[in-house]
Amino acid sequence: MTDCNSKPMFFSSLGRKKIVADFTGGTLTSDAGGLLLREVERRLGLVDQLAGVINDPRDPARINMTSGSCWPSRIFAIAMGYEDLNDHQALRSDPVLAVLTGRPPSADEPLASSPTLCRLENRVTRGDLARMSRVLVEQFIASYESPPEELILDFDATDDPIHGNQEGRFFHGYYDHHCFLPLYVFCGSRLLVSTCGPATSTGPITPGPS
Repeated sequence: MTDCNSKPMFFSSLGRKKIVADFTGGTLTSDAGGLLLREVERRLGLVDQLAGVINDPRDPARINMTSGSCWPSRIFAIAMGYEDLNDHQALRSDPVLAVLTGRPPSADEPLASSPTLCRLENRVTRGDLARMSRVLVEQFIASYESPPEELILDFDATDDPIHGNQEGRFFHGYYDHHCFLPLYVFCGSRLLVSTCGPATSTGPITPGPS
């Protein structure tokens, strides 16, 4: 017989509101795991740092959705596997995503729509990207007990054999079989980036979504 869990799980509160996971029904979401990301973000503050270095030229008096609420919803959605902006048409009413952006869930006040987020992304400049990269590097350095004197990055690709007709399927001459060629970036024993892309006959890498 199935041993059902009836004990609630308590997370960090949102102002005076408690955030509790239980099994009694009510307002439902399929992405409750995002609350674990929120606990990590509350310690790191990475999302707020990234949102803070992106220039927003809009007049605050003429907008309802500030970049401070838009970027967290976009970043957390991507972290949960929703890369397509169209997903936000439904996600903007998701109670967990609202909590992740620091707003109480409300059917009358949904999160930013797909068009709003699209315009926000398209306004990002090269300067914004440089500042975001600096934030990520500083966050990585802060993960050490003491700042390292230098960071040495190791770029390494390895074959991932395939045996069907997957999109982007190519034959790689060096490995002598059909494969993808994921690129890994390490700093010491820490994996920083893992990209996946098709391998061409001459071996260069075509990066895909991470």
